[in-house]
Amino acid sequence: MSDTTEQPTEAASTAMPLAEAAEEIELLIRARYPLLAVLSHEEERVMSNLSVVADRLEKSLFEWSITKGLVRHRTAMSAKTEGKRGTKDPVVVLREIMDITEPAIVVLKDFQPFFKEAAVKRGLRDLAHALRFTYVTVIILAPPFSVPLELEKDLNLVDFPLPNRDELEDLLHRIEIEVEESPEFEVARSENQRRALLDAALGLTLSEAENVFAKTLVKHGRLTSEEVPSVFGEKRQIVRKTGLLEYVDVAEKLDDIGGLDHLKHWLTQRRIAFTEQAREFGLPSPKGVLLMGVQGCGKSLSAKAVAALYNMPLLRLDMGTIFGSFVGESESQIRKALSLAQSVSPCVLWIDEIDKGLGGLKGTGSSDSGTTQRVFGTLVTWMQENRRPVFVVATANNIQLLPPELLRKGRFDEIFFVDLPKPQARRVIFEIHLRHHGRDPSTFHMNSLVELSDGFSGAEIEAAVIAGLFRALYEDRELETGDVIASLKETFPLSNTMSEEIKSIRDWANGRARAAE
Repeated sequence: MSDTTEQPTEAASTAMPLAEAAEEIELLIRARYPLLAVLSHEEERVMSNLSVVADRLEKSLFEWSITKGLVRHRTAMSAKTEGKRGTKDPVVVLREIMDITEPAIVVLKDFQPFFKEAAVKRGLRDLAHALRFTYVTVIILAPPFSVPLELEKDLNLVDFPLPNRDELEDLLHRIEIEVEESPEFEVARSENQRRALLDAALGLTLSEAENVFAKTLVKHGRLTSEEVPSVFGEKRQIVRKTGLLEYVDVAEKLDDIGGLDHLKHWLTQRRIAFTEQAREFGLPSPKGVLLMGVQGCGKSLSAKAVAALYNMPLLRLDMGTIFGSFVGESESQIRKALSLAQSVSPCVLWIDEIDKGLGGLKGTGSSDSGTTQRVFGTLVTWMQENRRPVFVVATANNIQLLPPELLRKGRFDEIFFVDLPKPQARRVIFEIHLRHHGRDPSTFHMNSLVELSDGFSGAEIEAAVIAGLFRALYEDRELETGDVIASLKETFPLSNTMSEEIKSIRDWANGRARAAE
């Protein structure tokens, strides 16, 4: 490499602001790195930023594709543009780039599929060597891919992250200008409404955000915080395409949960941690919470209520879907799932029954050749190092199966033990389910129901109410207290059938976890 580096020109002072990744690319170009790979799905956004970089450095900008060959960027805007004959061939275009004498940036689109050809790999290595003494930089623009071993030392990778809040704010401002003379359209003006929209759009590409904003305007005539669910709908499509996570539609709220007052207070208190005020105050985004305890006592319901409370999409990770049959597949799946959660953040990531997915860690590990251990290592490292607003809610029935590394501070903010509901909580649970099924709780003898349901979980109380409804409907009359009482008496609660297991869980939680109620 030459001892001299390229200097920015006067144009730098008048150019539009760059994305942070584009500034990194400009620095590498000025340092005369010959071969870069920019990893992004957003071709248009990356090319727009590279166009600014080229202008700042007074370089020509070329782009190549298998459909057009090698053309100048601005002429490539035309669908009819064709490059020099023969340059559609990936080997030929590498030779053509060597003949470029002017300072230039050459962008190769979707070039990574040709890495399997020996001539292409050899050509790229020759190009990397030759360009060290020129003012030409080659950039391979593609979604994330694996770099061949032969190119690892020649190809420098640059991740081009999704748009940040400032870029989305610029997009919203442009839309506002476009529709300001159309009285039938309304765009949020208050700071709180705009912040809610931008928070919802974080995790979308710029084109995805533009499309969903436009669709919302056309459908509802307004773009305000009330349309946040429409933006979440776009994230649902992103999640569905991968099959690694489940997008859960949430209707439950904290008020739909009987008892668990300590957990509710803790969650409500941390709601403010996702605001700009908290960031300015120096608070990091909360990491999450582990809910362990008796089955059917509200752990899953709480995960759903958290998403509603924080006004975030809820993504469910089933550890069973992560483990594949091929070598390395499980580790790749967990990395992709966690990366997806980050890409659509802010969000709530619900790791359902984490004890079943990682419960084998306390064994020898020989049954799966250490796959579970490696998946676990990836998960805990991510939980420790993640800085994106992903609030993890993990649920477990038998926490004794989990390794201690998962339970220490830094993985979760808190561990709560969810026990069988106490009398007052059972009363509230009965009231919630009776109201949910269209009945007035004041017409029922609540003291009797609370007394007879001692040792019942919330799910078992709900089942008793439903069973009573079936009984009343079969006899063609209105539901009465006696119908629910009869259902309770016919039920053998989990606290009886699994009393030893529940006692063991309670003994473990004593002094190790906070009581949720």
